[in-house]
Amino acid sequence: MTLLLGLDFGTGGVRVGAFDTERRTVLAEREAVYATRYPRPGWAEQSPIDWWEALGKAARALMRDLGSPPVGGVCAATTASTVVVCKKDGAPLRPALLWMDCRAAEEARRTETSRHPVMAYSGGGDAAEWLVPKAMWLARHEPETYAAADIICECLDYVNFRLTGEWVGSRMNATCKWNYDSVAQRFVDEVYAEFGVPDLAAKLPKSILAVGAPIGRLSADAAEHLGLVNRPVLAQGGVDAHIGMVGADTLEPGELLMVAGTSVVQLFQLPKGSPVDGFWGPYPHALIDDRWLVEAGQVSAGSVLSWVSNDMFGLDEAGLRALWREVEALPVGASGLLALDFFMGNRTPYRDAQLRGAFLGLSLGHDRAALYRAAVEGVALATANVLKRMGELGVVCRRVVSSGGYARNPVWLKATVDAMGLPVQLLPDANLTILGAVACAANAAGLTNDLRSAAKLVVQPSVTVDPDPQAHERYRELLADYCEATALLTPLFHRLAERQRQGFPGPGRGASAPLAGLDLEKR
Repeated sequence: MTLLLGLDFGTGGVRVGAFDTERRTVLAEREAVYATRYPRPGWAEQSPIDWWEALGKAARALMRDLGSPPVGGVCAATTASTVVVCKKDGAPLRPALLWMDCRAAEEARRTETSRHPVMAYSGGGDAAEWLVPKAMWLARHEPETYAAADIICECLDYVNFRLTGEWVGSRMNATCKWNYDSVAQRFVDEVYAEFGVPDLAAKLPKSILAVGAPIGRLSADAAEHLGLVNRPVLAQGGVDAHIGMVGADTLEPGELLMVAGTSVVQLFQLPKGSPVDGFWGPYPHALIDDRWLVEAGQVSAGSVLSWVSNDMFGLDEAGLRALWREVEALPVGASGLLALDFFMGNRTPYRDAQLRGAFLGLSLGHDRAALYRAAVEGVALATANVLKRMGELGVVCRRVVSSGGYARNPVWLKATVDAMGLPVQLLPDANLTILGAVACAANAAGLTNDLRSAAKLVVQPSVTVDPDPQAHERYRELLADYCEATALLTPLFHRLAERQRQGFPGPGRGASAPLAGLDLEKR
């Protein structure tokens, strides 16, 4: 037996999973949590030291439970871009800026003015969550900290440094989040200079390695911290959801990975570079050579449903399940309500952070079941709208693989599959990030020849969920209404968003509000 470890650094904690290559299954997982602080509305920060301590706690517990067997390989996947500012020895100079931190919105808009060819890889501009806009914000608002920084990197790079003592970057993160030119294999200094951070490349990890490439062996101190009896090789990882493509074995054009929870991410690859307006990408060679990675997503999905059931209706788990039974009895669109899911803006295909949520068609006769049904349909229509845009761009989708918390919400799952009109291969219990990470570890350890064969090693059995053709036709009609309503209301949404920005700093519960709700509706 060869044991491999996958490290999944999520928003609230780190999960460590142990994979048995002979039985081709995850033997066990352990998790340890860390805190998020919200200094201001829209800001979110974490301590890198907390990540390291949580990793040690979870890994040591897992190793104890398994009897401390030797480990053949390790790989980490993390949120992105969660940005660390530190000295060369890894000492942080300030708390890390969590991926969801959107303080750099103005800087992100500035990146959209660049006409440099490398910006085409990110669809013409960066998102506020990404490393480059966050570095621009630091240089502008915390110039002393920025100047003192030897290293500006991501959570992944920091964790890999703590494990090996080497500063290396992932080709995935660099291509997707740093405006790195993976075709020419260089940092584009002229773009950084245009953005007001001409020395940024000097602060980024210099060595950029492909996903699944070996970084080196864990240091003796790191192995002890994780409770390991040996020093396994560490593989280069990447963005958590993107690494899930390896775990789901959706590496080829025509295959789509969808992970649905608090938010939804859709990921696919193209055989060559071509414009994908409304999406993020296409990113050349980000995951594997000679493929162009494209990312889509819904900012708010399960969070919308949690807001309705938990925050508005005050339901506990039993009450929510009772509501599901009522909702299941309602035909698609029968309430005459249309919900727009833009509670936190839109990522795909509108790429508009100033869109806002809405319920249209309300009357005094509508009850909780009708409102919840409309909310579910709105989230499902947003997914269908991503598929619609893919079709308009000529992107073929022959196979859909999916996982996430929505598998535990039968109303949402059925609505999504029916709205898409495609069979979905569901992996209800698989942690695709851990599976993808252990596949990378297998590749770095020499157990496989490439990531494609590594994906075959870890892929798990799925359950196929088929759409209802009649329901799909009804969703096609609703999607036309959804798109029309979005176009009509966009100017109004923009005015309302500006008023909110000027006169209402944020919800009273703080910036963590979108993550509230029952686990049944989270990723």
